[in-house]
Amino acid sequence: MEKIWLKSYPDSVPAEIDPDQYVSLVQLLEESFVKFADRNAFVCMDKFLTYAELDEYSRRTAAWLQSRGMKKGARVAIMMPNVLQYPIAIAAILRAGYTVVNVNPLYTPRELEHQLIDSGSEAIIVLENFATTLEQVLPRTQVKHIVVASMGEMLGGAKGVIVNFVVRNVKKMVPSYSLPNAVRFKDMLSQGAKMSFTAVAATSRDVAFLQYTGGTTGVSKGATLTHRNVIANVLQSEAWSLPAIQKPPLAEQMTIVCALPLYHIFALTCCAMWGMRVGALNILIPNPRDIGGFIKELRKYQINMLPAVNTLYNALLNHPDFGSVDFSALKISNGGGMAVQQIVNDKWKAATGTNIIEGYGLSETAPVATCNRADMDHFTGNIGLPVPSTDIAILDDDGQPVPFGERGEIAIRGPQVMVGYWNRPDETANVMTPDGFFKSGDVGVMDANGYVKIVDRKKDMILVSGFNVYPNELEGVIAAHPGVLECAVIGVPDEHSGEAVKVFVVRRDPNLTADQLMDYCKLQLTGYKKPKYVEFRDELPKTNVGKILRRVLRDEKQAA
Repeated sequence: MEKIWLKSYPDSVPAEIDPDQYVSLVQLLEESFVKFADRNAFVCMDKFLTYAELDEYSRRTAAWLQSRGMKKGARVAIMMPNVLQYPIAIAAILRAGYTVVNVNPLYTPRELEHQLIDSGSEAIIVLENFATTLEQVLPRTQVKHIVVASMGEMLGGAKGVIVNFVVRNVKKMVPSYSLPNAVRFKDMLSQGAKMSFTAVAATSRDVAFLQYTGGTTGVSKGATLTHRNVIANVLQSEAWSLPAIQKPPLAEQMTIVCALPLYHIFALTCCAMWGMRVGALNILIPNPRDIGGFIKELRKYQINMLPAVNTLYNALLNHPDFGSVDFSALKISNGGGMAVQQIVNDKWKAATGTNIIEGYGLSETAPVATCNRADMDHFTGNIGLPVPSTDIAILDDDGQPVPFGERGEIAIRGPQVMVGYWNRPDETANVMTPDGFFKSGDVGVMDANGYVKIVDRKKDMILVSGFNVYPNELEGVIAAHPGVLECAVIGVPDEHSGEAVKVFVVRRDPNLTADQLMDYCKLQLTGYKKPKYVEFRDELPKTNVGKILRRVLRDEKQAA
């Protein structure tokens, strides 16, 4: 296919990357462990972990895991927020020849049970705060080996003891649990130091991660990502960032803020893996919802890169202490997971000097598929250009490409696209075309310069009297009202028009009324797009990444 987007590339960005320059992620990681041995790799709660220490600790953990007798390719789950044990666990599992199963630590027992059973996980590394959830489902899973970590154990000395005491006894964040055969993370490290580690000949086609997602349907399933898939996206992200990274003054060592959870593919690839590839320092933020605490951490460093979602940027901007952070070294602000709103971008640029570079991807694409130019000097309102070695097609309902400027389903082909859904060939066949494109389930358009604009997920589209209404557009308009902090738009049944638009609003101005908002929308939106209903709320339902869950709002209304 003709790659019309290449004419819009910055000069320093290559059209292609070579995903085969590494045999595996293990080779990539071990290269960095040697090359950057003396550098700090991760920091959490003021405790630094060097690349040499990450090498040693992950080697010990890998040796311990191998001693359990699991065969190559066995699945090992990680159920933790962003703490120092997480990158150790990732590197160890891969080095031992196993597959990482990332688990949201806030899962309910039902959700955890599904993922552990579906993946066939034989071992799990879990933070003690969430061990009670594991206890409830353990007998019904294949998990035989359990490692329990704590918030303070890697901090060392008196600080570690104090943190654990506060977490357990003051904040009561560790519900009681009973896992008699579990091993403490620190004990596992001590045992592993006395064990022999056997290097495993991982290949690019081996499965590195099972990344669970709802995909284009509601059933949680594992996107099967090989070593090659993730290597490709790491190299694509690195190549795409060059125009910003190379802008003077050059950073001696990149400093990346890892506030998005590492169990999420965006942070996993674009913070942890890409960060280790370039020898960066990753600042781990265990709880980004504590905006005040988050800002205190930001004050401590000269940060160069901050990936986040629109709601997190908005929350930072609206915190009274935000102005105390020095952003003079910031080179890249990446936005993904949901649409970046212009009002948020404009405020962010005014405060930090950088635009929010919006990109797009999915768990199935490891994740980055498109991104705006890293040297972008204005808000585009789109999701950018296909990244190197990536093809984007806009397909109609029959799977045929549509002309430029017409709406269709965004389909993606490239070395970062998953090999399929774990043990679900029928689901895989539903989303993959014969020529290798993954059908995203998202509606978009591509212009003649190769820029893609996402309109919405197919299931989010609202049909009002035969007219298509796309929530992203409405939310962008409504969020620009000075009295609005956050909003979400859904369709609700209507006897006259089939569906009507309803907007849920979190007020910035407590005096904002529904009539005032309706009058504003009347000026900004054509008739059929105007909300028919306005509901004010104190907060909106969100994922742990901060993405607003329209589905939850729709389900509430259907139940009512």
